Amino acid sequence: MVLNQPLNLPDCLITTNCVRIENTYANSQEIFEKLVQAASSLPRVQVIHSSKNYWHGVVRSLIFRFPDDLEILNIPSKNKIQIRSCSRIGLSDLGVNKKRVDDLFRSI
Repeated sequence: MVLNQPLNLPDCLITTNCVRIENTYANSQEIFEKLVQAASSLPRVQVIHSSKNYWHGVVRSLIFRFPDDLEILNIPSKNKIQIRSCSRIGLSDLGVNKKRVDDLFRSI
């Protein structure tokens, strides 16, 4: 199945279990590649889709194996990177998704 690259990642509908961050970089392709490398190395991650400018994985929690969608989008025409991490289950993630995204940005 071939997925089309989204133009933008969706906004978070529930802010207590989701985080979406957008940053501008002069070298967005290089940053995107570093973020994808870090995200692909996360424990318990299953890569769903990977292309030149879009990456999607599912990260499962350690104990209960709750799935969180993690997406990284490079928008080269605007030098922007968007990252979205969102729980599929529940109304609260206890800050896990925000920490995951913060850790990814710290890794670059």
